[in-house]
Amino acid sequence: MLNSLKIDSESEIPKYRQVVDLFISDIEAGIFKQGQRIPSINETSEELLLSRDTVEKAYVYMKKKGILLAVRGKGYYISQTDVSKKLKICLIFNKLSNYKRSIYYSFVKTMGIKASVDVFIYNYDLDEFKTIIYNNLNHYDYFVILPHFRNENAGISEVIKKIPCEKVLIVDRFLEELKDYPVVYQEYDKDIQTALTCGLDLLRKYSRLNLVFPQAEFYPPYIVRGFRIFCQINGFENCIIDRIEDTEIQHGEAYIIVSDDDLYAFIRKIKQINWTLGKDCGVVAYNENPVKEILCDGITTISTNHEEIGHLAAQMILTRKFERIKSPFRFIRRNSL
Repeated sequence: MLNSLKIDSESEIPKYRQVVDLFISDIEAGIFKQGQRIPSINETSEELLLSRDTVEKAYVYMKKKGILLAVRGKGYYISQTDVSKKLKICLIFNKLSNYKRSIYYSFVKTMGIKASVDVFIYNYDLDEFKTIIYNNLNHYDYFVILPHFRNENAGISEVIKKIPCEKVLIVDRFLEELKDYPVVYQEYDKDIQTALTCGLDLLRKYSRLNLVFPQAEFYPPYIVRGFRIFCQINGFENCIIDRIEDTEIQHGEAYIIVSDDDLYAFIRKIKQINWTLGKDCGVVAYNENPVKEILCDGITTISTNHEEIGHLAAQMILTRKFERIKSPFRFIRRNSL
């Protein structure tokens, strides 16, 4: 009973959670039975050489989880023996896309058998998002949320604050109203400036830069802001284009394309007029994927590492070391520019 096990003072896992894990291990091994009284807080504190506050925090946690039952004047008793260590995680996406899938697969792979992950899609709609949150408040150990909405000033943070802070991890976007919450984020306006600066020598070949940014698809508006700042600083003529289908491609100009659908439409147009990318016009695509590496002999991209975002988010949960992490953003040179 616990005495053959020790607390690892060097572990990133908080000591109170290590105490919980020890009890769960004993329950799963059959050492503790349902209805059995467990050692008191003071007894466990002495046995594991821990402060009373640390052990009490572990007991309170197990009581909230339904593992323990507190009986006034008598102590703590095992309430249930079905105490699987598998975490239940609610992963909430604004939409499914190639890069969201990359985050998902990396997250699930890193969590491994230690968690079951359910995915919910709210399609940029705050009401759908509210429904998902309110219907599942008590069903999950953690909520991993990608907060992108049609109306960015719609009180998103107030909804998220309905979830206990220790259960929330924000992914992909930093929200100033939730600055105390853990997050793995992109910094859209600064990221595009930094990435395009890495390709400045190639971009100088072109007379104008065009950002193809479809308004109907609710991409973060900070991308536009960052693009305009970059063009202003570096003296580029520039233009914002809504849809590539409605646009005549101009010789000697470069196009930064956010949507994959617009990228494929752009390539079709180039082939119809028999132009060569990197010579007659240039293109930079947003978000790296394996297809862009081989498409048209290589499409230059600017992108964060989506697999790394998923991995970092999962690692925070596994180690219970929650922090704010900026995801790196990079410029990948290929023949299209």
